Amino acid sequence: MNDVLAQANVTTQTPLRLVFITEDDPLYVIRFFDVFFDEYPRDEFEVVAITVAEAFHEPLWKTAWRMLRFYGPLDFVRLAWRFVGVKLSRRSIAKLATMAQVPVIRATSINDPAYVERIRDLDPDVIVSVAAPEIFKKEILASARNRCINIHSGRLPKYRGMMPNFWQLLHGESHATVTVHEMAAKLDAGDVLGTQEFPLKDRDVLDRVIVGTKQEGARLMIKVLRQLAAGTDQPKPLNMDEAEYYSFPTPDDVRKLRKRGHRML
Repeated sequence: MNDVLAQANVTTQTPLRLVFITEDDPLYVIRFFDVFFDEYPRDEFEVVAITVAEAFHEPLWKTAWRMLRFYGPLDFVRLAWRFVGVKLSRRSIAKLATMAQVPVIRATSINDPAYVERIRDLDPDVIVSVAAPEIFKKEILASARNRCINIHSGRLPKYRGMMPNFWQLLHGESHATVTVHEMAAKLDAGDVLGTQEFPLKDRDVLDRVIVGTKQEGARLMIKVLRQLAAGTDQPKPLNMDEAEYYSFPTPDDVRKLRKRGHRML
């Protein structure tokens, strides 16, 4: 009898409607979606759309030059071969989304009024940024019913900015901290919704750390989204007095990283 009453009191929860905005990165960001699309609960979340924008919004030669300066000649060639292999296999985030029956929405800019209006028409509860290559302006931030959230592979507000995994390795941290936080007008300044530590080694490989934090970040995102759906999230404000900002590492920064015994690839 008690079981019958308990069953009668169960209310059917409407799935959380999600829109993802990410960048076209078939090497690293895709590892987040490998895990997320494989493990997210279909009965709890409905991914109504994903936008896969161009990374960096710059010519390919400029991106190649940036990567050459970052990795150095040998690692750049190794990475380039890996990139070509992935492209030839036609492996991409958009293809993963299609296989997961998630609609792909194209956009030249996520802040374009026509794009914002299209997202509003989808009526998402949450917009999720995963390495989105643009800063979200107020119109897109206001287009989700619940909130916009972002995943960042660094402890906030200490490791705001670019390539947080690199800087955590360079500074000798014992672990990288993956952070899911609310998006605010100020970059990497919204309340923290969840964190996950990823152990670092005394002699580590940046490639390993980036891949690992992307995979664990997907599982952290599922956990946070479940809390949002249940209304059990507990946002924690950041103390911006502790904030620092890191830009893209220079070749001198890479030399220092290698001197500590770490490798890039």
